[in-house]
Amino acid sequence: MDSTLLAELGPLAPRTIDSVENDDGPLDWHPFEHDRPHIEYVTPCKTREPLDTSGRILSIRGSVIDVAFDGELPHLNEALAVVNGSMPLVLEVQQILSPRAVRTLALGQTRGLARETPVERTGTSVRVPVGPATLGRVFSALGEPLDGQAAPMVKDHWPIHRQTSVTLELPRPAPKVLETGIKMIDLLAPVAHAGTTGVIGGAGLGKTILLHEMIRTVGCNQKSVVVFAGVGERTREANELWLEMRASGALANAILVLGTMSEPAGTRFRAALSALTMAEYFRDVESKEVVLLIDSVSRHLQSGCEVSGVMGRLPSAMGYQPTLATDLGMLEGRIAANTWAGITSIQAIYVPADDLTDPVVAGSFVHLDTGIVLSRARVSQGLYPAIDPIASSSRLLEPEVVGQRHYEVAMRVRETIQRFRNLGDIITMLGMQELKNEDQVIVRRARRLERFLTQ
Repeated sequence: MDSTLLAELGPLAPRTIDSVENDDGPLDWHPFEHDRPHIEYVTPCKTREPLDTSGRILSIRGSVIDVAFDGELPHLNEALAVVNGSMPLVLEVQQILSPRAVRTLALGQTRGLARETPVERTGTSVRVPVGPATLGRVFSALGEPLDGQAAPMVKDHWPIHRQTSVTLELPRPAPKVLETGIKMIDLLAPVAHAGTTGVIGGAGLGKTILLHEMIRTVGCNQKSVVVFAGVGERTREANELWLEMRASGALANAILVLGTMSEPAGTRFRAALSALTMAEYFRDVESKEVVLLIDSVSRHLQSGCEVSGVMGRLPSAMGYQPTLATDLGMLEGRIAANTWAGITSIQAIYVPADDLTDPVVAGSFVHLDTGIVLSRARVSQGLYPAIDPIASSSRLLEPEVVGQRHYEVAMRVRETIQRFRNLGDIITMLGMQELKNEDQVIVRRARRLERFLTQ
């Protein structure tokens, strides 16, 4: 446009802009509107209308709900509030469909929900209560109390989607062994303080029982804050754990976060993140030692696989979600300690068909400091805890960490048990009498060792 004409028009002249300023500062346009320049006549007194935070439901397909907005779109993982009759319902944004519509996942039951139902933005992701008032309580994945008591009086609520707080500038603490009181673990697979431990095994091998025992030995005896995340738990198992901890007095310094198997997949997928958020408060604000137990990581990722399926994503290897490594990395990355106080995480990992090459199991090994592998052969022999002394390992089993004598004893024990296993076929076919004298000594010693390491 000619400069003379622009001077005559003055403030009414058209101009190309990418943003406009209101009283609160610059307001960026939606990314979809950057495809072409935006022409607008701006007067000196013009201000932008307040953003409309309300929307309406476009379509409902099970737990997947599409929502349209006339104003600015919500961000990914933002929580939307909708009133489904007398029951409030939370939607979580998963995908942006167009400049005016998003696809969300319902974190609750959608029965009775209809199209054109109003939806309101919250401006943040799902938030859960944090603080000392949450100790001794039982919560759902959305931070709602499940123990029949009133909501805790807390000063703050934290969003469950948070950035990893570990930075390269902060030195990582030196490895430190955390005593569990379980002989097999303390000798052959020591647990790392402020580290990650996986209890790996198939169905019926005692993963949950071992986790409950560690609540007592690690959490209560060490005077740490215990946060238990039950992902996909049976309601009966969760109730039994609550009653057991209340009777023993361990509940007073613990928090239970439950996403039972009767809940929708989206709710179960957020249970571990809600428990981790509560644990992060005690680590970062209270500077306390925290023990986070997750039962189980496999169910957490399985619920993520269900979410990926209903969202229409193509499956990856063995039917798992294509974002399997990302989902697991986001959870494990937030557990890492960045100060002297940290989160000691103990996680149950289910092994389908006792196959350690399953993508969930193989991907979990990358994040573990200690891997406690349970053996079905030991269960058949009645040896509990059914920990495999050969397959289990720990990064802390080094002379610089546990000491030279501890390291040498652990290596001798493993060598003896491994030699006994190698001789198993010969013993079965020919008997002990056909072995050399030194091998007979090794067999008797290995059998005594296996029984000594049971409790």
